Amino acid sequence: MAGNKVDICGVDTSALPTLTHERMRELLALAHEGDEQARRELIQGNLRLVLSVIQRFHNRGENMDDLFQVGCIGLMKGLDNFDLSLNVRLSTYCVPMIIGEIRRYLRDNNAIRVSRSMRDTAYKALRARDALAGSSGREPTTVEIARAMELPEEDVVLALEAIQDPVSLFDPVYQSGGDTIYVMDQVQDKRVCEDDWVRDLSIDQALNRLQARERNIIRQRYFQGRTQMEVAQEIGISQAQVSRLEKNALQTMKKYI
Repeated sequence: MAGNKVDICGVDTSALPTLTHERMRELLALAHEGDEQARRELIQGNLRLVLSVIQRFHNRGENMDDLFQVGCIGLMKGLDNFDLSLNVRLSTYCVPMIIGEIRRYLRDNNAIRVSRSMRDTAYKALRARDALAGSSGREPTTVEIARAMELPEEDVVLALEAIQDPVSLFDPVYQSGGDTIYVMDQVQDKRVCEDDWVRDLSIDQALNRLQARERNIIRQRYFQGRTQMEVAQEIGISQAQVSRLEKNALQTMKKYI
C-alpha cells in the first residue's frame, strides 16, 4: 500500500471514480434500457461499495481478490434488479446483495459442509440476537433467541455452532519469549495415556524380534482375531504346530516388553 493505493484484481482502488446521485440514476435508466457503456460506468462507480463490504470478511483467511470478484457479481445483480421507482438509495439495495453473494461463496467453499437449512437457521438466529441486543442493551441468551424464533434451544445452539470457522491445530494461542503454544499443545486425549504409547512401542519392537512365521501367527491371532484353526489353514500347518509356535513367540516377546 502506498499513497492510499490498493490493488485488488488489478484495479487501482485509489483511481476509482465516484458518482453523484443524479448521475447514478441517469446511468441506471440507460443501463436498464440495454446501454452496456452506461452499465460499465455504473459498475466502476460502485466498486468502492464492494470494497467496503469485503472488509467485513477480511479476518476469515480468504483471498481478498476472490472476495472482491464475488462481491462484484453481487453488485451487478443489484444494479440489474434495482427498481428506480423505489424511494431507496442504490447502496442500501446493493449491500445485502453483495453480502449474500459472498456468504454463498463462503458456504460453498467451506471445508466443513453444513446444510442450507441449518445455515439459514443460524443467520436468522444472528439477526434475532442483534435485534434483542438492540432492544435490551445486553447480549441475549440462547434461550431468549430460541424463544424469539419459536424454535427449540438445541436447534439454535447447533445452528450457531455449525457456522463457526474450524480451528487449526497449528493456530497459536500464546507466545512468550519466542516459544509459541499451539492449539495442539492444549489438546489431550484422555482415552490414551503415555503408558499406552510406551506399551504399543514395546509390543512393536518385540514383534520385530520374531521370525517371519511366528510374527505372522501373532498378528493374525491377536490383531486380526483369527482362530488357531484358521491360521493353520492359512499357512498350511497343523493347529498343534500353530499352538506351539504361538506359545514360543509369546515367551520371546515377554523378554522385550
